Formats: sequence, structure tokens, C-alpha cells
Amino acid sequence: MAKVVFTNGCFDLIHPGHIDLLNKAKALGDKLVVGLNSDSSVRQMKGVGRPVVSQEARKAVLLGLKAVDDVVIFDELTPENIIREIRPDVLVKGGDWPVDQIVGADFVKGNGGEVVSIPLVDGFSTSAILAELNADRNANPEPGNDAVSASIKEHRDVFATFEDAVGEAIRNSARLISDTFASGGKVLICGNGGSAADAQHIAAEFVGRYETERIALPAIALTTDTSALTALANDYDFERIFARQVEALGREGDCLIAISTSGNSPNVLSAVMSARSRKMKVIGFTGANGKRLAGLSDVVIMVPSTRTARIQEGHITAAHIICELIDIETPAAG
Repeated sequence: MAKVVFTNGCFDLIHPGHIDLLNKAKALGDKLVVGLNSDSSVRQMKGVGRPVVSQEARKAVLLGLKAVDDVVIFDELTPENIIREIRPDVLVKGGDWPVDQIVGADFVKGNGGEVVSIPLVDGFSTSAILAELNADRNANPEPGNDAVSASIKEHRDVFATFEDAVGEAIRNSARLISDTFASGGKVLICGNGGSAADAQHIAAEFVGRYETERIALPAIALTTDTSALTALANDYDFERIFARQVEALGREGDCLIAISTSGNSPNVLSAVMSARSRKMKVIGFTGANGKRLAGLSDVVIMVPSTRTARIQEGHITAAHIICELIDIETPAAG
């Protein structure tokens, strides 16, 4: 029986790093199947303007490569469902993904398979290529703007594209959360710094109310129990402060809202992996560069900015709209 190797990605603007990964992946087995993010899922993970190349064109390019035997397009942000269908013998990701953050790793290992993280070729990245192409557009700020005017302009610029960038993700997040509450589940929320404050804010809106009188909704900010946070940081390490709480409180049918402006916060990502292992749904809140968190979420709200302040402004706006939608869907208080 053929030894099947699986890897996945967007593969937008194929470059030598992609070729190296695919060749090394194929060398691990007899047949290489590539899971390809659809146009809609790439847009959710990468933002407005991506992908540069359509899914059918990307599929055609991949099938033209000697290493690739089959390409399967999927619409979800993660390839978990397709991995369960294909049941590969070897699961491969690029070296920027540690094995403990590779979606589907537990399933493949549980079936006696192997999970491999292949080191990346330095100097090649689709995002870096596009950033270099766009550098000249953003090289010089408009003259005469002081910090106040510049920040307000930057805020307006972000929100000019906000609905296109995250409108559908906001709707999908509200549906997921509404379904969670309707089925008797709860929402756990985590983040660091300003995102910790947002976690508390969102939980308070659910437990109390947003704008209308309705039944109380079960939501817990994992950022508020100082005894648990300090004990976990001391007895384990800081990376475990949210994951351990998810292990204690999370159940299948619950939802985790994971907030990280960078998309790379180790303790938030650890909480996400704990949630996924419990078959919880995950909603990610991040910024334009939040590839890691986006790739681990069921729905991602990716604010089209790389500046923390603007991202956080987008997050609380998205959260307020979600709360408004939940108010509409939730029964009034008896």
C-alpha cells in the first residue's frame, strides 16, 4: 500500500521555499497530497488582496510540479477535516510550525503515523515578497501630520476597509457563539495586556448584558483569577496560564475566543491547542500578520493593520458588533 504524505497551505506565489518543502515532503513517502486553502479561506487568513493567484490557478501550478500527486481544495481555515478523510501516514508542515501546533498531529499520531516539521529555506516568503513590492507605496508618510492627525487618519484608513476585511468573519463568529450558547455551551476568552482587558470586557457583556435585556450568558475571561494565573506561571510556566484553565473548564461544545494582536502569543496559542484537543470551536482575534493564530482557528477576525493600537480598536469594535448580534438572537429575560 502506498505511503501517503500530506501537507497544506495557501501556496500563493510559488517560490523556491515551497518547492524545497514539497520535494522533501514527497521523499517521506510514495504519494504527496497537498491540501490547498480556497480563495475564501486565504482571504480570511491573509486579509484583503489575498490570494494574488486564484485557487484553480494555484492548484494547476501545484499539479505541474513533479513532487505533487494530488491537490485537494478546502474552505475551512484548518485542514483538520480533510486530514481525517485522507488519513495520511505522514503529516508535514514547514519549520515555522512546531509539531505541538500542527493541526491534525494528534489524529495522525493516534493512527500510528508520523508528523514532521521541515526546516524552511531562508529568505523566501510570499508575504515578504508582497511587502517588498508594496514598500514604495508606504515609504513616505504624508507631510504636515502631527501624531494626533496621523493616528486618526490611520484609524480611518483601517476602518475604511474594515467591513470588507472582517465583516463576514464577524457574522460567522456571532453565529458560532450563538450556537454555542443555544446548545448549552460556554465561551472562554483569553489574551495578554490590552487583549486581557478586552477578554474581560467581552465576558462582562455576555454575562451581564450589552444593550437589551436578555438571559445571562455563560462566559469566562481566563485573565481575571490572579491566584490561578500566578500559581500556574510559578508551578508550570507562563505559556501554560491559559491552557491549563482551558483543560479545567473547557468541554466539547464550548468556544474559545483567543485574542493576540501579533497572532504569535505562545500562551494564547497553547490555549488554542488545548481547546482544539477538546473539540472546542476557536475564534481568533488578531492583526494583519496573525498567520499562526489564523491557521489554528475555526473563524478569524484579522484586523487589516499591523499596529497594535489600531488592531485593538478593531477588536473591540468587532466584539461590540458580535454582542449586538447575540442580543438579537438571544431570548429576552423572563
